[in-house]
Amino acid sequence: MLKIQAQANVPTDYGQFKMMAFSEDDKDWMPHIALIADQTDFEKPINVRIHSECITGEVFHSQKCECGQQLNSAMQYMQENGGIIIYLRQEGRNIGIINKLKAYALQENGLDTVQANLELGLPADDRDFGVAIEMLEKLQVKSVNLMTNNPQKIQFIKDSNIQFNSRIPLQIKSNASSASYLKTKKDFFGHYLEDED
Repeated sequence: MLKIQAQANVPTDYGQFKMMAFSEDDKDWMPHIALIADQTDFEKPINVRIHSECITGEVFHSQKCECGQQLNSAMQYMQENGGIIIYLRQEGRNIGIINKLKAYALQENGLDTVQANLELGLPADDRDFGVAIEMLEKLQVKSVNLMTNNPQKIQFIKDSNIQFNSRIPLQIKSNASSASYLKTKKDFFGHYLEDED
């Protein structure tokens, strides 16, 4: 059972969020995080982004993915429109940073992100979005506008007691390093991504 272990107001480049740490144990150094924008109205469907940790993209600005840009865009959107970011500590589709770097090395030899994971004997995607559902229920969220391109996240909401109200697209333009990654997201995982000009 997840518990809210700590919370505080945190000013950011995009505005102030209430940051809440969720874990089963208060000694957990890697809790899941909820970021709640100040003007969020819990009486209406809430804008929600379920985002998985990506140290390479968010901290070191890797161009192999669009994760850092997605997080920045989500933070800005939530500040402008109200909402919650659920930040899951599931690095590299939940394979961890060491395996992620091993997968990166395989990608340098021509494999795509899914092929690299499978070559390492790992699942294509091992994330558990049920954790996000539990966090949203703890926050007493009843209905969401989900910011995502991922149909699996939408299905997790639909299979829960939380009402799925609408989808908010979040597409970041690809670059030379991320084009293959985004193509795999669309072709293998069925993400809702529009073709670029």
